[in-house]
Amino acid sequence: MPGPDPHDDTSRDYERFEKEQLAQDRDATSVDTADIDDTTAQNLVKDLIDTDVVTPVPEDQVLVHEPSGTAFDSTTQLAVFHRGWMAGRDADAEAE
Repeated sequence: MPGPDPHDDTSRDYERFEKEQLAQDRDATSVDTADIDDTTAQNLVKDLIDTDVVTPVPEDQVLVHEPSGTAFDSTTQLAVFHRGWMAGRDADAEAE
């Protein structure tokens, strides 16, 4: 008895469609951090230091993001992290 016609098999189409939908969902919920240049990062980190969200530790040459307890040696990494962290908090608040 012959099997199903391989030309009628749409499972790969469905899998591809599902992967595309998941990727679009991730893109829609992600925060755009590509626009953070050095100047923007330095200004954001300065503001975070002024509001006691970030503590500089000069002897270790790191910046500590106080709400998360995470240390960074790069202002750009810290700025990107903080934007993502805030977006996650905002998403959690909206879900409640």
